[in-house]
Amino acid sequence: MYHDKHKERRIMSQDRRNDYDVTNTVHVSSPAAVRNAVHELFSETFPGMSYDKLWLAFYDFERLFTGRYPGYSGCDTTYHDMQHTLDMTLAVARLVVGYERSVEPSDRLGPGRAQMAIVTSLFHDAGYIRHELRDKDFSNGAQFTLYHVSRSADFLRRYLPELGMSKDVGIASMIVHFTGYELDLDKIELDDPRDIICGHLIGTADLIAQMADRCYLEKCRDRLYNEFVVGGIAVENAKPGEYMVRYKSGKDLLRKTPAFYQQVTRDRLHSKFNRVYRYAEVLYGGQNPYIDAIRNNITHLVRILESNDWSLLRREPAYFLGIANAVQDIERLVATQLASLTGTSIKNDQPLLMPS
Repeated sequence: MYHDKHKERRIMSQDRRNDYDVTNTVHVSSPAAVRNAVHELFSETFPGMSYDKLWLAFYDFERLFTGRYPGYSGCDTTYHDMQHTLDMTLAVARLVVGYERSVEPSDRLGPGRAQMAIVTSLFHDAGYIRHELRDKDFSNGAQFTLYHVSRSADFLRRYLPELGMSKDVGIASMIVHFTGYELDLDKIELDDPRDIICGHLIGTADLIAQMADRCYLEKCRDRLYNEFVVGGIAVENAKPGEYMVRYKSGKDLLRKTPAFYQQVTRDRLHSKFNRVYRYAEVLYGGQNPYIDAIRNNITHLVRILESNDWSLLRREPAYFLGIANAVQDIERLVATQLASLTGTSIKNDQPLLMPS
């Protein structure tokens, strides 16, 4: 398929739009746009591959996040929204293609694993979506933050057989954990090293897509902090009547983000995930638009922190949720939860916590 590199360069040179990918060419709040971009990438790399299951997975993903999937309420987590998953899934497709074009034929993932990687990516945050019956005692998906990946694995175990992918249940429900912190990644053992590579690609894409988001800093301050409050991460109930504060506010979360960036780069992207982010460079002439965008975000953040000029954070990204009033609801929940701490014993602590 002909790819107009000159047109892509012209688009990339324009001001990047809030809900477009790092190349400013794919509308990552649109399931159809991302599905088509994945199709274009895979059709060049896996000639003759059937896309029926991927088409249906994108359709079901959109239904799940918009509240039209039977039994589920829809997305109400303002940071881990539909755009994040689509942005991450596009990054997975690019890394998969870059990997396939870089290794020997015997090491390639092949169309079956590539398909599994995309479907796993689409539902890697399904654990944030509340089930109307099983989760009726919960009021927001962010309450599942500490164990949402295990919930996503459970969703995949139920969903993949419906998609005709029963043989992938065991692998997909394990490699989804590369997007989280619930399991020790070094202890995840799979028979085929190519399955581990799929996990590395998925885990890497989850990190680089969100940190490269044009509005990453605003989303951390205004949205991720709220999810951390509701999820019991920003303020942890250490023991009855005593709380430990990790993040005092959205600004405090951003103050700790440069250290998080250094840690996640060293421990995850470089070490545990074996620098697989470099496979994106195969598609962009040796450049890595994700890493470049992340560095720009961190540089901008350091400038803000050094000047204490928070007016430099002025982007207002749109929300892509599935529940009406979800934004107001989580803000009320946060206010109520923080107000309930009045009169309790508070300890300040500053351990790093991974925004994933």
